[in-house]
Amino acid sequence: MSFGYAQTIRIAVFSEDKINRISFSYDVSSYSIYADTLYIGELNNSDFVDLIANDSSKVKLIFGVLEIGTYKKIKLIQNQCNGFLTLTQKNTEIKPRKYVGDFEITRNKNGLSIINVVNLEDYIAGVVESEGGVGHHLEYYKAQAVLSRTYAIKNLNRHGKDGYDLCDRVHCQAYHNKWRFSNTILEAVKQTKQEVLLHQDNSFVEGFFHANCGGQTSEADYIWIESVPYLSSFKDTFCIYTKQANWEKKITKSKWTAFFKENYFVSETDSFFAFQQFNFKQENRIAFFVNPKYGIPLRDIRDEFKLKSTYFSCFDEGEYVLLKGKGYGHGVGLCQEGAMKMAKSKFSYEQILTYYYSGTKVLKLPSLVKKSNLGKPEKEPITFETYFENSTAEKME
Repeated sequence: MSFGYAQTIRIAVFSEDKINRISFSYDVSSYSIYADTLYIGELNNSDFVDLIANDSSKVKLIFGVLEIGTYKKIKLIQNQCNGFLTLTQKNTEIKPRKYVGDFEITRNKNGLSIINVVNLEDYIAGVVESEGGVGHHLEYYKAQAVLSRTYAIKNLNRHGKDGYDLCDRVHCQAYHNKWRFSNTILEAVKQTKQEVLLHQDNSFVEGFFHANCGGQTSEADYIWIESVPYLSSFKDTFCIYTKQANWEKKITKSKWTAFFKENYFVSETDSFFAFQQFNFKQENRIAFFVNPKYGIPLRDIRDEFKLKSTYFSCFDEGEYVLLKGKGYGHGVGLCQEGAMKMAKSKFSYEQILTYYYSGTKVLKLPSLVKKSNLGKPEKEPITFETYFENSTAEKME
């Protein structure tokens, strides 16, 4: 299924992988194949196209068993609006993916650059399934759809210098396939079509989310540099009995102490720190380990030891320090497991969103403000169509 309006965005897929060869095979709808300015033919049932990163900084095109030539740019254009193809990386263990929309392939320094030019709402459905999984309540998916759409609109052209809007990894939003498994997700995207989350000043909300906050969300500036007024820390009781609410990890004392000595030059004569590094207690979320005067952000410890969250306490266990932690993820914004519990408890998606993002509102895009002003109010609101005209999205003709 594809949505009925034509605003498209450009997403780099397989963006984390070095791709030297990829195959596009027929799935639903025929595709027209273009190489630079040439029409090559039509990809129909049982057909496939192989594309190879050529040494001449071009892309070698093989259509079926025929080597057609090498070109700067290959385009695959759907002949019906609901077309999608299967993309398979050759000679790798990476699973095939299915994407709806059109495709543009060029050579880059790492191999092949693959851009999926996709309808915004089709993209959102794929993101919600990639980020939220399947088997959840409709109201949760609606909340996730609004957040994902808000993020996409707010961050259009984030990768503009690279020739596309967003990537398919968590740097932007996970987008590992088209929507495939859950009709509930498709219904959630349909019911929230064009809706985004705004702050009181009509600016787009920073749509951060994470798996589980451990019972308390985090201040944004605990994780990043700046605070966000509608993302203040608060107690969240909806997620505390879910599967990712608690965790433990043991680390050898030698590795633990070495990290602080090598990176923060903590003095061995500091008896307070020497004791606290094995007996640190964090009843409420804070930003720094032991004491702010040592300048040790908890986020740095999380990164170094690959912890599930920064929300942990320490216990001395002989040769080890035992970390008992809460939650999974950075803790800022929407707690996914908390939102899932709220949805099961019959809260609406608007209630879920305003619970995690205080002082915000859900509105449809046509009433919004110009992208060129990053969401700041204008005297004359513009249409959804005009809003998109400054995107990197292009018509593939």
